[in-house]
Amino acid sequence: MELRHLRYFVAVAEAGSLTVAAEQRLHTSQPSLSRQIRDLEDEVGAQLLTRRARGIDLTPAGRVFLDHARLVLSQAETAAQAARRVADPAKPCFVMGFLTGHELTWMPEALRILRDELPNIDVMISSQYSPPLADGLSKGKIDAAFLRREQGVPELAFHLLVKEPLVVILPSDHRLAALKAIGPGDLVGETFVSVANTAPVLRAVIDDYLKRSGINIRPDHEVDHVVMGVSLIASMGGVGLLPAYAQNFLNSSVTSRPLKGDTPTVELVLGYKKSNESPILKLLLSRLDELVARVSKKSGL
Repeated sequence: MELRHLRYFVAVAEAGSLTVAAEQRLHTSQPSLSRQIRDLEDEVGAQLLTRRARGIDLTPAGRVFLDHARLVLSQAETAAQAARRVADPAKPCFVMGFLTGHELTWMPEALRILRDELPNIDVMISSQYSPPLADGLSKGKIDAAFLRREQGVPELAFHLLVKEPLVVILPSDHRLAALKAIGPGDLVGETFVSVANTAPVLRAVIDDYLKRSGINIRPDHEVDHVVMGVSLIASMGGVGLLPAYAQNFLNSSVTSRPLKGDTPTVELVLGYKKSNESPILKLLLSRLDELVARVSKKSGL
């Protein structure tokens, strides 16, 4: 599978039309683009798009594949940027990592904090799962990361940013959507979507909450990250427990409801290596309270 196939697919998905993507974004012919998408579908082994008279619709498989395609392209670009900076280190580089999905909320405000220094430094952004972010911090590849409080990394320090409540994510036409709040017992018997062990901290919070509630639910499906979870819930008609920031990715077919009673939370922290002496890191740490206040005011956290 080639990166160009992923770029073509993402362009078509975002344009909602093979013709528009071909003419306005990729500057190629529509028949050629159609062949490339068919080749991709053959290699994946699943239909990703449904062609219709006025454009395309993503199939359930296509919606899930889109999340992964965007992540792969983002990581490929990050790798290319890293290589270019090693080859031509004209400016100091500061690398910030974000738990996938959180860059929408935290990156703009973090960059505002650093804006006076931005002309003097290159800032690289890495969007990944939490464990790889912790590994990048440990190895000195990332200077600061917005992630979970991962275990087994004593060389890292963590500063609490926010405790995110879990909410129930479900289709808008689901019978439970008629409720103002949902109890753990309401989830029994439903198609349950949970996060995989690629998100160990969040998975532990969800499992602990269900156990404390006396509920024995075996996940029907597991996903790698929140964006994929929302897509799968919409596709499968299931329900899931996800951090409140997942509400940033809901469309009209998916909604959220609070949990009844004592709501579980999962921490988002700023992590960094204790031995990192970067002056940019010190600046960011010195203004964490301001950063949290900005984000809280903007998003209502």
